[in-house]
Amino acid sequence: MKSNFHTHSTFCDGKQSPEENAIEAVGRGFCTLGFSSHAELPFSDDWHLKVERFGEYKAEVERLREKFSGRMNIRLGFEADFIPGITEPTYGTYGKYEPDFIIGSVHFVYNGKGIFEADGSAESIKKAIDEFYGGNVKEAVARYFEQEREMLGRARDRGIFTIIGHADLIRKSNLKSNKVGKGMDFFDESDGWYREQLRLTADAIAKSGVVAEINTGAISRGNMSTPYPSEEFLGLLKERNVPITINSDAHDKSALDCAFDEARALAKKIGYDEAVCDIVAGKLEFAKI
Repeated sequence: MKSNFHTHSTFCDGKQSPEENAIEAVGRGFCTLGFSSHAELPFSDDWHLKVERFGEYKAEVERLREKFSGRMNIRLGFEADFIPGITEPTYGTYGKYEPDFIIGSVHFVYNGKGIFEADGSAESIKKAIDEFYGGNVKEAVARYFEQEREMLGRARDRGIFTIIGHADLIRKSNLKSNKVGKGMDFFDESDGWYREQLRLTADAIAKSGVVAEINTGAISRGNMSTPYPSEEFLGLLKERNVPITINSDAHDKSALDCAFDEARALAKKIGYDEAVCDIVAGKLEFAKI
């Protein structure tokens, strides 16, 4: 049963409209398609869903839910950022729009001195690490995972979001991780300090009760050769009985099921035999991988 809860459209930084994505998904045999526009309530920037368009976004997804009823499940969601003291991904924040699910993600890493984008270019990350961390890569990477754990803890206290997005996104620009010749040699994933960050974060994910996604988006965009999270990280999640779902993080309809076979193979290798295939008002349904 093919599903995807991480779909971007022209409401944020995706290339096609929600309806164009839905038509493509039906043609590819999807059972469920969830829309997850980037969101940063109470504000927005040039690649997030504009605050004034939240109602329009909800209405369009609800229209498609009705239009495709009986052929494919359409679900309403948000990919909501966590920036400490500014915005957080909780049902308390987004509840008025009655989402079926919320993806909680850390894109912007903040340490009190400045912000860098974990999804940014290697050059921009290096500049920020030099400026805000005195060139200390270990400190900057640890801060990324610390912020994720803070997000997970706060969400647990204030109303849990549903899925944690690309839980080791910080690997994307690390040449030693992505294997596609893009980025810089920032850190070694085999180092003890890095593996400890994975263990601590896996513990926090398990305690929060959220779903972890296997995210193939960096493969479709040519930034990585493997999905998020890494095989080691996914193994830690399996040891802690964290449920998974397979998502494409699609910004183009052509990538809606990119590398899903690879993601399924990785999940099976780790020991998973089922994944979330539908989410209705926060309630999970599972299917065999």
